[in-house]
Amino acid sequence: MALTRRTLIGSVAAGSALAALPDLAPAPAAAASPPGDVVGKITVGYQGWFSCPGDGAPIGGWWHWSRDRFQPPSPGNTTIVSWPDMREYTRGYATAYPNLGNGQPAQLFSSYDQQTVDTHFRWMQEHGCDTAALQRFNPFGDEGPTRDAMAVKVRGAAERFGRKFYIMYDVTGWTSMQSQLKQDWTTKMSAHTASPAYARQNGRPVVCIWGFGFNDDGRPFAPEPCLDVVQWFKAQGCYVIGGVPTYWRQGINDSRPGFGAVYRAFDMISPWMVGRTGTLDGLDWFHTNVNVPDLADCAANGIDYQPCVMPGDLSAGHRRHGDFYWRHLYNMIRLGAQGLYVSMFDEFNEGNQIAKTSETQATTPAGAGIRALDEDGTFCSADYYLRITADGGRMLKGQLPLTAVRPTPPVAGGGEPPTGNLAAGRPATASSQNGPFVAGNAVDGDRGSYWEASNGVFPQWWQVDLGAGHPVNRLVLALPAGWETRTQTLSVQGSTDGATFTTLAPSAGIRFDPAAGNTATITLPGATARHVRVTVTGNTAWPAAQLAQVEVYAATGTPTPPTAPGNLTVTGRTATSVSLAWSASIDTDGVAGYQVRQGGQTVASVTGTSATVTGLSPATTYTFTVVALDTAGAVSPPSAAVTATTDPAARTDLARGRPTAESSHTQAYGSANVVDGNPDSYWESANNAFPQWVQVDLGAATTVGRVVLRLPPSPAWATRTQTLAVLGSTDGAGWTALAASAPRVFDPASGNQVTLTLTAATTRYVRVQVTGNTGWPAGQLSQLEVYAA
Repeated sequence: MALTRRTLIGSVAAGSALAALPDLAPAPAAAASPPGDVVGKITVGYQGWFSCPGDGAPIGGWWHWSRDRFQPPSPGNTTIVSWPDMREYTRGYATAYPNLGNGQPAQLFSSYDQQTVDTHFRWMQEHGCDTAALQRFNPFGDEGPTRDAMAVKVRGAAERFGRKFYIMYDVTGWTSMQSQLKQDWTTKMSAHTASPAYARQNGRPVVCIWGFGFNDDGRPFAPEPCLDVVQWFKAQGCYVIGGVPTYWRQGINDSRPGFGAVYRAFDMISPWMVGRTGTLDGLDWFHTNVNVPDLADCAANGIDYQPCVMPGDLSAGHRRHGDFYWRHLYNMIRLGAQGLYVSMFDEFNEGNQIAKTSETQATTPAGAGIRALDEDGTFCSADYYLRITADGGRMLKGQLPLTAVRPTPPVAGGGEPPTGNLAAGRPATASSQNGPFVAGNAVDGDRGSYWEASNGVFPQWWQVDLGAGHPVNRLVLALPAGWETRTQTLSVQGSTDGATFTTLAPSAGIRFDPAAGNTATITLPGATARHVRVTVTGNTAWPAAQLAQVEVYAATGTPTPPTAPGNLTVTGRTATSVSLAWSASIDTDGVAGYQVRQGGQTVASVTGTSATVTGLSPATTYTFTVVALDTAGAVSPPSAAVTATTDPAARTDLARGRPTAESSHTQAYGSANVVDGNPDSYWESANNAFPQWVQVDLGAATTVGRVVLRLPPSPAWATRTQTLAVLGSTDGAGWTALAASAPRVFDPASGNQVTLTLTAATTRYVRVQVTGNTGWPAGQLSQLEVYAA
């Protein structure tokens, strides 16, 4: 097999982990672009390249499951190192692998089944994956027809589940790429940009080209043809991302020299990282020595920076039950990256997938040597890495405080895993720490790491947040196995709110003896506690409190579910969306979030009490309910149902996501902001120079009858009157007035919006021309919406 981007290339990453990772705000970095479908967003790489005999895929056989695709995958004929969790696929295909550990047949999915793609995009919707980068290899060979069909399937799923997607060309082994990339885009792929789900940045359709400049035989291209391709795509009006080598900036190691002009021609740089390191030390080294100067270089050259983040190779033991992935997310977000690219969503070939994966050997082929998610002894639910992605996305967007300690437990809601240890991977704090010996070391599953308090000062305490109240009845404490005998005088306290603590075990001398594994068990009364604290007042072997592992166990029991959400109402609708609101549920453990359900499926997941369901069909009636989930994983009864009918297609905003133009703009307030669907972003023209205009290209001549103009709805945008006209054109050259120039009042009391009914006219370009503004000496618009007559 030729060297491909999926071949792991090791690299040496010298240096050590950060002694203590600070929870700092992201470093200020001047983004070249405002938030869009890739800037400020989580993008996931989507292969979509698995097929099976009988699925109808033109390529035939076990594509990407087997080395010999005309023979079923087996331990001796395979290209994969991880096994998918198959419980949510409606169709599976029998393999030649041994039965699963639970005796069931070993089946795999086909990406060619639309239900598979829909399932994947539903997972993306439920876990905050904003955009999918659909991989596209040389389509001029035998895989071309299958790749073409997959683009259609991905487009449909993205539209149904309110996700964005874009084409990501991989030039590996593509000898005629300079001409064929252009041909493929012109004749096939550019048609997909008509979809409202196709990703746009700065008003332009997004395209990624992966592989220019890599120093290997699979990508032998010289700089000149590569630069020609980048410039050609930009001339087509595309926003072009470069999937580039790790050391692109220096032109060393995995990067060929002489590609600087190619790299800096891209609108966004996304350096590759898979295979570069598998340790936390390595991630920290790359952050300091590669990512920080990368971002500075991009900022200096007006390029957006989208570093690659990865969950770690499961087959190589890199994951550390989520710590590796969270460290990578944390490092890139505190860096100030403008967006993140997750490698990858469904890459079962390399073991770095975030899609739902087999939890234990019970659902993995017996004796095949394939690691499940519990490979390091910590049980992790199948969706664990999707849930980490969701938390990382919230942290990127400022919806979750920046934290070096992953808030995502291995089991949803922080509930009790099969091992029974409620403290595994949970957030931990302490009264003090000595250097790198932090509180989190006592819940990381590694007996060799430990927490140590400041020396020579007692008492000291260590504490874990279990995420929910549990009737705790046993505590297991451990020190590193090779340490000499010592006795620590300690007590145990519990709390339901983290503020008021009661004694669960009185102060006593607890002996840690290497002959007994340096562990000690403390029996507790079974009182309900969410926060468990160990207070140490003495240590016979060292003048500090020390704990390498703390395990917390509870009596079995079922958490009390939240109350059902109340007063579910419809607050808005468009041709493709319905907005809902409801009153909060009540729960003793605390409500973690809500799920909106339609037809038995979750169609939106939020933490607040409102949501907008997207990807719906025009003029169609839908019924919705809402359930609440608490921090212990319990689910409420459903709310009362509401029914809503989407608007007719004629009321679809024809301008959303379309190309824009302008007379001028100031700072980052470009014209693309008026069609991005974000009411808080806006276009602002050059100041003190009227007239000014902003326009949208609808893509085809359409009979329009109404425009809606908006400013940000915040009361901070005080009432102002803009004198403006609406003009139309079929060719972008000759213009006629659709609404004559007149003062238009934007008042925050009425949502800061103005609706203008037009005399029905056929037009392709709609322009708003501003000649005055009482609130600011410039033209300003947050949204320009255009509707058909």
